[in-house]
Amino acid sequence: MWLDHLLQTIPPLTVYLLVGLVVGIESLGIPLPGEIVLVSAALLSSRHELAVSPVWIAVAGSAGAIIGDSIGYAVGRRYGMSLFDRLGRRFPAHFGPGHVQVAERFFRRWGMWAVFFGRFVALLRIFSGPLAGALGMHYPRFLLANACGGIVWATGTTLLVYALGVVAEHWLSRFSWVALLVAVLAGIAVTVFVRRRTRRMAESVAAEDRQRDYAAESDD
Repeated sequence: MWLDHLLQTIPPLTVYLLVGLVVGIESLGIPLPGEIVLVSAALLSSRHELAVSPVWIAVAGSAGAIIGDSIGYAVGRRYGMSLFDRLGRRFPAHFGPGHVQVAERFFRRWGMWAVFFGRFVALLRIFSGPLAGALGMHYPRFLLANACGGIVWATGTTLLVYALGVVAEHWLSRFSWVALLVAVLAGIAVTVFVRRRTRRMAESVAAEDRQRDYAAESDD
């Protein structure tokens, strides 16, 4: 099929670089579909004729997560919380006050664990590095949590999707590309669901703040 032929023309190194680049840019705080790219690449690696290694997919994803978050940390450390004020004015859909407050609550309550588990949550994934730097978290602690989270996330996701892809190839034979399409659509559906859930959380936080401000004004 034409799709199989097209996939076979993609050099494995290009796939690894793309995974590392997209995941790294997303970790900087720029909302890109890093998880969808990682899932798609891991599924490609289950196609043995493509010579894409799941090990290098995991390495590329881990490196992108660690390096991107570290650069984001440095940016957040340099500019502080004022960085999110500027980003909120330019990109309110992703960095609005409600989103920042939700992420900040997680970080102030859970500290290093917010960095670790933030790799698995769409909202925290783009805030993790910059917000940790802006809040003054010590870099060695941040790096430890960031590295562990990035490696577990990238490796676990790659191995799980690779295993599912092998099973899909066995059952779907020549039509294993359908599994790739299903995985991408599923990733998009999960992303949309998480964004909607995040938006509701942000609206809830904003409503609580308005009530708190109103109560404070009433007391005065």
